Amino acid sequence: MNPTPVNAQSIALAAELLRQDKLVVIPTETVYGLGGDASNPAAVRKIFAAKNRPVDHPLIVHLAYPKQMADWACDVPNQARRLAAQFWPGPLTLILNKKNSVPLEVTGGQSTVALRVPSHPAALWLLREFGGGIAAPSANRFGRISPTEARHVIADLGDAVACVLDGGPCMVGVESTILDLSGNRPVLLRPGRILRSELEAFLQTDIAVKTAHTIRAPGMMAVHYAPNTTAYLCPSDTLLENAREQAAQGRRLGLLVFERHDADWPDHPTIALPCKPETYEPELYRALRQLDQAVCDLILIEQPPQDEAWQAVNDRLAKATVQGE
Repeated sequence: MNPTPVNAQSIALAAELLRQDKLVVIPTETVYGLGGDASNPAAVRKIFAAKNRPVDHPLIVHLAYPKQMADWACDVPNQARRLAAQFWPGPLTLILNKKNSVPLEVTGGQSTVALRVPSHPAALWLLREFGGGIAAPSANRFGRISPTEARHVIADLGDAVACVLDGGPCMVGVESTILDLSGNRPVLLRPGRILRSELEAFLQTDIAVKTAHTIRAPGMMAVHYAPNTTAYLCPSDTLLENAREQAAQGRRLGLLVFERHDADWPDHPTIALPCKPETYEPELYRALRQLDQAVCDLILIEQPPQDEAWQAVNDRLAKATVQGE
């Protein structure tokens, strides 16, 4: 299968395929999503089957307009309306108590539903043409590296989908921030481009951070976003030493470092990424895929800074790498 350019004809076709309970890959500003009609349990089950995703892992329902929250959630709190007005369209997912009409297949059997209005123009165009909610987890095999280009989807899913809309590289490049508003206090379930401090400043309230391992939202497993090649995080001050030791043992390495490194490793594939999180994030998954395809024994990744701006990157890398070495 080849990706389809985004135009009026392909959007109309994709919307019709969704109405026929088929799966369509849509570009968003975060990652490419594997989309199906969120109101149709049969279509949603196809998403889980295509990804080999456990059925108790909730999906995010993508909407065209903030006002559609009321179609999916009951008793939408004022905080949710304010956040939607400020941050939607954009990379923020809100967890709300679901209406009884929302299929349990979408929510992983839970009483809450995850909602988002994406900012990618192609996603919004399709959502408006389709008219309903589109359930769309990342368009890759479960637990593996998320796709940020249409070609990544083709490599992962092949003919498991009816259409792949090609909207170009994802501009954000990491999954959305997830904020749970279903209880008495806001809880951050997954970090993303929109920071916890931004949300706290806007809401003028403290936001708790989820620490338990119950799967309340996408991306909460301890292992996720992972390459097939074993990968390790290395502090900056020991990275080159570790690389030399591994190379001396005859291992072929893939290296993911910051641009400030000037080490020359001609026999080991090396990718240098920007030193700012907003430019590092869109390149992360592409770089991991490239190194994963380079036939390496190990991938060594330079540990990013630990401040809040890098929280989304550190969260993804912690789940993509082997801990303890």
